[in-house]
Amino acid sequence: MGLFEKPLLRMMGDRGFLVELGDEIAPLINRKVRMLTSALDQDVPEGVLEIVPTYRSILMIYDPLLTTPAKLEKEISILLDRLDSIQIPEPTVVHIPVCYGGEHGPDLEHVAKTHDLSTEEVIRIHSEPEYLIYMIGFTPGFPFLGGLPEILTTPRLESPRVLVPAGSVGIANNQTGMYSIDSPGGWQLIGRSPLKPFQPEKENPFLYQAGDYLKFDPIPPEEYDRIRAEVEAGK
Repeated sequence: MGLFEKPLLRMMGDRGFLVELGDEIAPLINRKVRMLTSALDQDVPEGVLEIVPTYRSILMIYDPLLTTPAKLEKEISILLDRLDSIQIPEPTVVHIPVCYGGEHGPDLEHVAKTHDLSTEEVIRIHSEPEYLIYMIGFTPGFPFLGGLPEILTTPRLESPRVLVPAGSVGIANNQTGMYSIDSPGGWQLIGRSPLKPFQPEKENPFLYQAGDYLKFDPIPPEEYDRIRAEVEAGK
């Protein structure tokens, strides 16, 4: 169906209110999500404690002692009526240096063999697009990206790793993404960035936001080491 002609509004448990704008992962639907999120952030409805945007929907966590689903539905309906007039920031293309293969990308050869490609071809194909950040989640700063070339679609690992280093770039089915902190994970790791995607000590802890685009730029190991040293030194 794609973009819903009329968004679906429904309760999720006793503290959640869900707004569904479509039923697929698509740039237009996600843009509508970001427009509505922007409007809600600027004027948070009374009783709403948290606003959680996703690929195609927005979940609001609310205090049932301060508001009701009926009130939220009325307020959301007003915003939806003027949704197309809501302005959102123009996207930024954020360049992410990545050292592909070797110790930084232990699954690169597996991905290449799966698709009868050379590792050089995988690197070229993966680093060509500008990937839309549909949403950020799983861990702080983890970008879920759209636009992975179909030829690189690769299943997750059968058994997830206990620890994946921050900055690791991976593929899971038809998605690619970058681990923002050290964490468990089951994506096929093809490279790693020397940057720190999430730095909680900074005023703006993230390198990007939903709606931006990521462009992965291949770098050699010595460049990885140089940039990593600068990052660790706070430069």
